[in-house]
Amino acid sequence: MLSATDTIRSLGGLARGTHLRSLGFTRQALAGMVRRGEIERVRHGVFAAGPLDEQVRAATAHGGALTCASVLRSAGIWVLPADDGPHVWLGPDNHALPHPGCTCRSHYYRGRPPLGSATIETALLHLRRCCGDEAFFAAYESAWRLQKLSAAARARIRKALPRSARWLVELARADADSGLESLLRLRLHVLGIHLRCQVRIDGVGRVDFVLGDRLILEADGDENHGSPTRRHIDRIRDAAASRLGYETLRFDYAQIVHDWPTAQAAVLGALHRLSRPVA
Repeated sequence: MLSATDTIRSLGGLARGTHLRSLGFTRQALAGMVRRGEIERVRHGVFAAGPLDEQVRAATAHGGALTCASVLRSAGIWVLPADDGPHVWLGPDNHALPHPGCTCRSHYYRGRPPLGSATIETALLHLRRCCGDEAFFAAYESAWRLQKLSAAARARIRKALPRSARWLVELARADADSGLESLLRLRLHVLGIHLRCQVRIDGVGRVDFVLGDRLILEADGDENHGSPTRRHIDRIRDAAASRLGYETLRFDYAQIVHDWPTAQAAVLGALHRLSRPVA
């Protein structure tokens, strides 16, 4: 017979007491292992063994499962909201449990939370309810690009969305390089502006977007454009594009996320200017 420690680790690091008792471990035996530090009682009826992610531990102690932005961020998916503590799925009828240092955000969404973490599919749907369409769209495209959403998963997500929101997954693409690109494209789509995405221009290279015939848009995240070397390369590309008759607008994270009206005005102004006949 496996030890309780090995059994819990084989179950992913967390196990319900009811399951452990069905495998032959008595209440008294489990209590003794907790006293000796062999296993940890995270909350009443739930035990842990081995290394456990701190956010998963907090969500379990809170009475539910990690979900929403917390699950997506831990999977490397681009998430718009700031890291504001563990997002915890409690289900519609559960109550949050007090635990030390709680910074959890409770989500009383329907369904029964699993032990540990929600799936990426569920976390995306919870993110939309928690943070809105834009956050969902950017995270959805990021998850798709990272190959974390199969065709079947994307179909299930679409079916689970309200009919009024299904256009978001229909607009989504698998080649968005960053969440900033996703936000920019979504916001301009809402304005009725058509963009060509990931366009390769001879003498320039691949650019994020082209509007009309002569306007290039680039969404510059710090991870790809923040170094002096990268900024120098960007200027060389912009000069090459200008030589070919293009105008380039670059927007960084702060402009797209926190000052979108100014960025939008710049795009509309450039489109108007470039649409006028050359004298």
